[in-house]
Amino acid sequence: MKLASYWLETAPAFAGGAQGEPPSRADVVVIGGGFTGLSAALALAKTGADVVVLEAAGVVSAASGRNGGHCNNGLAHDASALVDRFGLERTRALYRAFDDGVERVAAIVGEEGIDCDFRRSGKLKLAAKPGHAGGLERLQAFLAREIDPDTAFLMRSDLEAEIGSRVYHGGLLYRRSAMLHVGRFGVGLAEAASRRGARIYENTPVSQVRRDGARMIVEAGKARISCGAVLLATGAQTTRPFDYFRRRIVQVGSFIVATAPLSDALAREIAPGNRTFVTTKHIGNYFRLTADNRLVFGGRARFAISNPTSDASSGVILERAMRAIFPQLRDTRIDYCWGGLLDMTADRLPRAGEREGIHFAMGYSGHGVQMSVYMGEAMARVMAGDPAANPWRDLAWPAVPGHLGKPWFLPLVGAWYRMRDLYE
Repeated sequence: MKLASYWLETAPAFAGGAQGEPPSRADVVVIGGGFTGLSAALALAKTGADVVVLEAAGVVSAASGRNGGHCNNGLAHDASALVDRFGLERTRALYRAFDDGVERVAAIVGEEGIDCDFRRSGKLKLAAKPGHAGGLERLQAFLAREIDPDTAFLMRSDLEAEIGSRVYHGGLLYRRSAMLHVGRFGVGLAEAASRRGARIYENTPVSQVRRDGARMIVEAGKARISCGAVLLATGAQTTRPFDYFRRRIVQVGSFIVATAPLSDALAREIAPGNRTFVTTKHIGNYFRLTADNRLVFGGRARFAISNPTSDASSGVILERAMRAIFPQLRDTRIDYCWGGLLDMTADRLPRAGEREGIHFAMGYSGHGVQMSVYMGEAMARVMAGDPAANPWRDLAWPAVPGHLGKPWFLPLVGAWYRMRDLYE
């Protein structure tokens, strides 16, 4: 078993990186070379803007290249419950932003010719307990009536055509969802932005951002860049110069294993519907097949930060859970094990806007593949003078009480959610 992301290990190298020192001036500096930053850079470069991207490590080396490879629509919340907070029309708009995120990923793949196994698979949310099935059925009825008619509720007897496991009790199908190879998509996105003229500097961490009159100054190593606008697109990797954001983002580890390639017959047996799958538990699992018939199986196995030791320990837990769900895989080898960091907000809704001259988009809370691409393009429009392009523009964002940047409280949160999974 290799402690590395399957997506990053099987993606081509990024060849379009800029060489030498960053320039002294630019129209826009984007901090972060993940999906948010790269999609913003591509959109801005298409308008003729002079864009510089500063990435502390390699492009898509953090959350964008270390997730489950899902590109799912649908909110993290019960949409009917959000109506009490936002009203029906606003809830519809927020829900449709995730729909639009999937559409924008699909459009960029086609427009830029990115070979990343993008496929409109649909997402199936599986009821982990008998009581959860009724909740999914009620949610689907609300969605079909008010927001998303392209959904369906599947009874337990319907699941035989979707998944080769008997542990689930029904499911909610979101037909607009998709899957892709996120490593190849991310490198393709970076190459597209570079072709359009964006200059992407890897291994260039930012040490300071400050205002200088009407312009912003970004410092990275010896470089000092004067620019008209800054976009902070670092998510869970947000570092100490940006303490305002660190106090509002909670880093949560999510861990994944990938099997050796399965035979065609075994792949069809465990996932005849070949969709992306998620479960209803608070500490649940998500999984899907790859184009080469590997099962990529993930979850918040431990409430801990990703590192080699934590990843390996989590891999053991995930492997045990995978074999319990799919006894057919009892003799299947695990080839890859990795972890990544989710940028969670307290209410699991993204945040984006502008503060003290720094534009930002982050807090995708486990739904980042599609929303990061959507928000990168949205913030490009915001910086061009269209504030209405940001669907999260007027959400208050208080700091998490007691949180100064390191999530010391994660074990307590994990214990709380485990207890809820036992009794709900």
